[in-house]
Amino acid sequence: MDAPAKERILTLNAGSSSIKFAVYEIADEAPVLSVKGQVEGIGSAPHFVARSATGQRLAESYWEPTDPTQGHARAFQQIWRWLAEATGDGQILAIGHRVAHGGDVYAEPVQITEQVIEALTALIPLVPLHQPNNLAAIRAVARDHPNLPQVACFDTSFHQGRPRVSEQLALPRALRARGLKRYGFHGLSYEYIAGRLRELAPEVADGRVVIAHLGSGCSMTAIKDGRSQETTMGFSSLDGLPMGTRCGALDPGVLLFLMREDGLGVAELERLLYKQAGLLGLSGVGNDLRDLHASDDPHAAEAIDYFVYRIGQTLGALVASIGGLDALVFTAGVGENDAEIRARVGRDAAWLGIEIDAVANAAHALRISRPGQTPSVWVIPTDEELMIARHTLRVVRSEGARAVT
Repeated sequence: MDAPAKERILTLNAGSSSIKFAVYEIADEAPVLSVKGQVEGIGSAPHFVARSATGQRLAESYWEPTDPTQGHARAFQQIWRWLAEATGDGQILAIGHRVAHGGDVYAEPVQITEQVIEALTALIPLVPLHQPNNLAAIRAVARDHPNLPQVACFDTSFHQGRPRVSEQLALPRALRARGLKRYGFHGLSYEYIAGRLRELAPEVADGRVVIAHLGSGCSMTAIKDGRSQETTMGFSSLDGLPMGTRCGALDPGVLLFLMREDGLGVAELERLLYKQAGLLGLSGVGNDLRDLHASDDPHAAEAIDYFVYRIGQTLGALVASIGGLDALVFTAGVGENDAEIRARVGRDAAWLGIEIDAVANAAHALRISRPGQTPSVWVIPTDEELMIARHTLRVVRSEGARAVT
């Protein structure tokens, strides 16, 4: 008797010029990473690479784009074609997508239907630089594999249900009805970290925790009883901390000045705030902290100083919002790998009782504070793709979705 075919979940995370993917095999009703990779340079010079779960390169290819409007569709076809050839017998149970915005409608992952696509399309004005890319990947799958279940997992969902006061903007109330409120993002990362903290340190997981998601995009979130209470990103992913190329919190009077005095329009402001600001704009050197650390340009040092200052300032505000601090968690690319930034944040936060162990920090240990110390300090790698795979499996199992070979 033939063994049953392996069931797999494929996750897709579509950006403006890239699609990251991961394949998870289902073992004992849990997703286990098998393959990961990405297509970069969509619309210009597409580059496909696939790696094993341990990072070994399995395949790589390039091609010339023929129709820029079909960039995401062509990228997905390349991913699917390689998977069909390389992963052997098995079936894709479903595809899970990271979707930037679920609005007030979706507090949980949902199986995608035409009605869901319509609802997500209606949210494009709230997140015009991200939602269209997510939808392009969804439509590419639906066109090529119309019977394959797809699940949308939202970066805003984790923050739904927090205190109303933390969602409000001090604008006329009529604008709230048009969706102008503070949503928060990076929710899949925060949800994963909250779950891992429960495994690693259950004694603090339901307490007062601040998670610092520091990467190319940066945000921080205060959680209590495992739920989001306050977060730095608001209506858009521009708010809060300075990022690689994004400005972070900014006096709106600056925008009025640039519009009035320099005649900047929407497209120019969008490019300035999303692509030319942040660490790149401050330093004039680059948007990668590794480059800034290595540079002897004084502006690079100033950019790092500002980054650390704003993290410390924000940490104090978040602690105030939850009435104290039991644990601080660093995650994402910078948070997981930059010991110097962690050490400097810890020194500035000594007034909160934070003390980082230098040896543990240099070793990138999970816990970088001394045993028994409160607040405890952690470095926990995030895994948004695994969170998507878990949600996708749960949704399709609960809704009885049919696997497609």
